[in-house]
Amino acid sequence: MDTDSIHSGYSHHSNRSRGSNKQSERSSRDRHKSHSRDSSSRSDKNVTISASSAQPQQPDQSSAPTDAQDDNWGETTTAVTGTSDHSLSQEDLAGFGKETEGPVEKLNCVRFLPLALTLVLGLLVLVTPLSFLVLPQLMWPERLQACGTACEGLFLSLAFKLLILLLAGWALFVRPARASLPRIAVFRALLGLLTLLLLLSYWLFFGVRILDSQDENYQGIVQFAVSLVDALLFIHYLAVVLLEIRHLQPCFSLCVVRSTDGETHHYNLGQLSIQRAALVILEHYYKDFSVHNPALLTAAKSRAAKHLAGLKVYNVDGAGSDAATAQSRAKIAAAARQRDTSHNELYYEEAEHDRRVRKRKARLVVAVEEAFTHVRRLQEEEKKKPPGDEMDPREAAQAIFPSMARALQKYLRTTRQQHCHSMDSIQAHLAFCITNNMTPKAFLESYLMAGPTLQYTRECRQTRQWTLVSEAAVTSPLRHGSEFQLKSSDFSLVVTSKAIPHLKLSEEYVHPKSHKFVLQLQSETSV
Repeated sequence: MDTDSIHSGYSHHSNRSRGSNKQSERSSRDRHKSHSRDSSSRSDKNVTISASSAQPQQPDQSSAPTDAQDDNWGETTTAVTGTSDHSLSQEDLAGFGKETEGPVEKLNCVRFLPLALTLVLGLLVLVTPLSFLVLPQLMWPERLQACGTACEGLFLSLAFKLLILLLAGWALFVRPARASLPRIAVFRALLGLLTLLLLLSYWLFFGVRILDSQDENYQGIVQFAVSLVDALLFIHYLAVVLLEIRHLQPCFSLCVVRSTDGETHHYNLGQLSIQRAALVILEHYYKDFSVHNPALLTAAKSRAAKHLAGLKVYNVDGAGSDAATAQSRAKIAAAARQRDTSHNELYYEEAEHDRRVRKRKARLVVAVEEAFTHVRRLQEEEKKKPPGDEMDPREAAQAIFPSMARALQKYLRTTRQQHCHSMDSIQAHLAFCITNNMTPKAFLESYLMAGPTLQYTRECRQTRQWTLVSEAAVTSPLRHGSEFQLKSSDFSLVVTSKAIPHLKLSEEYVHPKSHKFVLQLQSETSV
């Protein structure tokens, strides 16, 4: 990048902008005076202070310069040291793009409710067998029979079984919630209800047969507590089968299509409910689908709008009742006549776009290679300096970023990826590559190829809201021909389910000597 030419162009821009700034200041003072006179005559009850919401607001005129400046970060990221009024430092540039970030989501306590219920139930499971052993010791200790060797062995067995049950329950149930489902999980609710019924039955039996009669056989009481722990271990085994093993065998092939660009992926799933299948699909979506780029979808719309805007309809008969209908029909007919030649325009537009992309890519590759060569030269010079004078990777990234910023920004604009990468993320990625001694090709791979959705920080900064649309109940299992949608704010995922057919394999025995043959040679045969 030629620094002198950029500096002169920037200074010329600043000289031209001084006069416009003075005029804008005078006009803004006049508007402020008129606005203050108008507001003094109005009542104060119309003034409202509202909190920031997640819905996008319409930009006003005061925010337009900031947005324009943010879009031109590649052109303003230069080492200008003159007296220009618009020269910006790295601290000023670091603030660009932050106003476009979404609001920070408040902590949602509802998502922690299943985990809290699981912990309460687990605590009740752990306390119940211990209570069966402690309550007789506290209520009638003088009447209890002595605990012999067999009773002490039951104590040891109970302790280890409780420890195994505690670790197994922690591994299976005490996990952070991956998502908030619209309906209750049937199998988890069934297991929780079964555990509660088991505990209630044991407590009723303990209260009627042991507490009321004050049973003196303490070994029988310990055996009763051990039987409860055994039943709980069997329920945990049932939970492993229902929650972790049952859906492992593939039964359905799900076709997932993104509604905007038609990107399609196929997944094989087992016996799951519709809401659980939707959760699995969303987990695969964030790692398999490329990031959604709505800027690539506006080309066809703008092309069609340009065709319709170039058409003019003249009404020579005067305005009538059917004037609007006739005008729309005339535009549709004219657009249909131009359809025969529109493919040529589309062909040349795509060819020109490909040529521009290759050109921008070549400039970007050269700029990045030169920047990394400069970094290697700096690293060799830093080795000769004392240990305290070495440059930090972040400082090195900020030093070489202006040399590639313009080429990178032009390439991102040409490929319509400028909304996916902010200047802070690019500098952080550059510092990461310098720290780990990566090549220029490794640095460029994140920008030359569109990565998965999860790799972009703006997509996973806060909880993403999805809406499950299904004709069948979301708790019903998947079936052949099941269809449902996962709607987001910008697009939707259309899912179609097909059952994997039953495969029948037959065996055909091949005799080891069946493929052998004998070559008989005659005297007149030439070999």
